[in-house]
Amino acid sequence: MTERAAIDRRAFFRGAGAAAASLAAGLAAPAIAQARPRVVVVGGGAGGATAAKYLLRHGADLDVVMIEANRIYVTPFTSNLYLGGLKPHAALEYGYDNLIGRGVRPIFATVSEVDRAARRVWLADGTAVGYDRLVLSPGIDFVWDAVPGYSQAAAETMPHAWRGGAQVALLKRRLDAVPDGGTIVMLAPPNPYRCPPAPYERVCMMALSLQRRGVKNARIVILDAKDHFAMQPLFSDGWDRHYTGMVEWQPPEIHGGIKAVDPKAMTVTTDLETIKAALVNVIPPQVAGELGHAAGLTDASGFCPVDAGTMKSLIDPYVHVIGDAAIGGDFPKSGFAANNEAKNAAMVIRHELLGERLLPVRFTNHCWSTIAPDDAVKNGARYVPKDGTITMLDPYTSQRDEPPELRAKQAREAVGWYRGMTTDMFG
Repeated sequence: MTERAAIDRRAFFRGAGAAAASLAAGLAAPAIAQARPRVVVVGGGAGGATAAKYLLRHGADLDVVMIEANRIYVTPFTSNLYLGGLKPHAALEYGYDNLIGRGVRPIFATVSEVDRAARRVWLADGTAVGYDRLVLSPGIDFVWDAVPGYSQAAAETMPHAWRGGAQVALLKRRLDAVPDGGTIVMLAPPNPYRCPPAPYERVCMMALSLQRRGVKNARIVILDAKDHFAMQPLFSDGWDRHYTGMVEWQPPEIHGGIKAVDPKAMTVTTDLETIKAALVNVIPPQVAGELGHAAGLTDASGFCPVDAGTMKSLIDPYVHVIGDAAIGGDFPKSGFAANNEAKNAAMVIRHELLGERLLPVRFTNHCWSTIAPDDAVKNGARYVPKDGTITMLDPYTSQRDEPPELRAKQAREAVGWYRGMTTDMFG
């Protein structure tokens, strides 16, 4: 980080801290008289930050309060490139000063409860924040005990690195310590989960890191919960071309199921064998973030059902659930999807509270996966609301026989998309 950037960040912390303290003090009473409709956004990631920004689009006369536990957001998307040594960790970090400048009022705190009957969000310090509409973007949580022997404590030895931040840095340190002849084991999760191609892009970046360090005779074993995965022919081809003999993928019909992981012994036991590993990356099954469950907004799927045209909870029409916590049809769980959902939810809220124009709802999702430097593949589709669910139209995916020039172009597109995405969220 440059000296100027460090100074700017310290100034941001001072300003944001003062703003948050002032706001919290002003919201101390449970009932608050307000001249403008208030929208509370919980979560400051791809969904929440975008929603907060677009709620105030064109100078909308709304009081937008964003509640986020962390002052710096670390993007999970493209964090695999950090593992592969293709970008520094600092390039994944973003603050909220531009959103504050646009009129978003931040509270950097943890939400302890959502009182939907009273339309209040309670903070851990006992402060209550009333809302006319709530936008909930709590991300994902894990079903920790779905993997025998795994737990939140075990994640400090066998990192999941699926929510950004310290876990990604921990996985990087452990990856950099894998010795000659070392084995990496990844437990890939069942559907649905955040960013379907990401585990397999991660394997590419792990292999690249080992290759660049000159680690000899290392292997990466993927023990998958699925019998197939997103863009499988493209990844398998990429592993063969770039990382020959390093990657072994096992579906359930081969490994027979995960019987146990042992963080102390660094072993993974399947019905087939026990593997002693230098690094174990466990990506557990996923459900909506804890707050979605605590607020009573989930169904039997473990996620929050929503109306596709509005992103309104099917359980509470005053709450819009966006991002990975929502489930409403064919739309995948990705940063791109969360960004789309946030914009549409913001438009619906501005229409309902301020009478602004309501445009037809359309969604898109495009995903780039880096196999090696200058070799990226992509897929995507259009989506429309139909009969209350999100329906996929016109899907596309890269082909195995694409020329190197096209793959290099797609790698540049991925860089451009990330720049555009983060600017749209935070700029």
